[in-house]
Amino acid sequence: MTFRLVYRFACLLFGWLRLLARSSAAKDVEILVLRHQLAVLHRSNPKPTFSRGDRAVLAALLRLLSKRRRSALKLLVTPRTVLRWHARLVARKWTYPNRGPGRPAKPEALRALVLRLARENDRWGYRRIHGELLNLGWKVAASTIWEILQQADIDQAPHRADSSWAKFLTAQAQGILAVDVLHVDTVFLRRLFVLFFIEHGTRRVHIAGVTRHVTAEWATQQARNLLMSLGDVRTAGIQYLVRDNAGYFTDGFDAVFTAIGARVVPILPGAPRMNAIAERWVGSCRREATDRILTTGERHLRLVVTEYAGHHNEHRPHRSLGQRCPDAVGAPEPPAADDQSRVIRRDRLGGLLHEYAQVA
Repeated sequence: MTFRLVYRFACLLFGWLRLLARSSAAKDVEILVLRHQLAVLHRSNPKPTFSRGDRAVLAALLRLLSKRRRSALKLLVTPRTVLRWHARLVARKWTYPNRGPGRPAKPEALRALVLRLARENDRWGYRRIHGELLNLGWKVAASTIWEILQQADIDQAPHRADSSWAKFLTAQAQGILAVDVLHVDTVFLRRLFVLFFIEHGTRRVHIAGVTRHVTAEWATQQARNLLMSLGDVRTAGIQYLVRDNAGYFTDGFDAVFTAIGARVVPILPGAPRMNAIAERWVGSCRREATDRILTTGERHLRLVVTEYAGHHNEHRPHRSLGQRCPDAVGAPEPPAADDQSRVIRRDRLGGLLHEYAQVA
């Protein structure tokens, strides 16, 4: 027992003597390492966990010690693990950030532009859209266009082309003239008929005539009178005439328009929406004028529908025209209103219709 105690004291003594031969810097490094390990043990329960900062500190400190001293220290991890941490730090310094797998995402502006071109041009395939984008300065592959369309569930050009009647009317609106007949019952229970034409492009209404009996000869003559009043320039722009299948629209009536190069398009049986714009004007005229007035005769009805047509053409806003009236299409925008603006009212049909205008 005494010999063992003497041996222990001798080992401690030689250990202290060996410390005297070491530099103070090496001893300070060992103290810092041991203190940092104690700090890790104090905040870790039950298993010590090294954060990224802990690994960096230990790797940097142990790098300052010799291999023999690292092996002699009591570490929570092996020296091999510490060296691996240091290698990671070096690799992270000289390696570019990881951007993740795959190609970078497409710019949102490009995606929005591709979808816009596809929706506004239903006959354009992805190759056609690709060519348009190249002309706009976008350097992108055709496969990228195809991928964007697929992700948005947009079919290819032949399958998404809209060949409906509404699409046809929209495309040909500037050259379409529609005709229909509005009937009104007078206060004496007599039925009168109003023949009118409406231009699809501008929504301008032309009252052709008012009569108690619509005959083929009368309708044909009213068509001739309309073309004479429009003039050669506006008449040449008529490409299609849309009409229903009433008996007074005979071959003679159609011949008036085919003579100027227009094509007559009768609506299909049971499909009144093919002449929807004319039918819509009939509904507006009834709700805003004829259903609110007791009509006494032909002269009275002609006055009412002519006045309402003037209101429709000169003032009434239309959503399809950007809330402009037919006569204001292509005209400059009205001046912006302010606190000093004054608004006046003009009455039509005895105050049944109100029109408002801004004055200086």
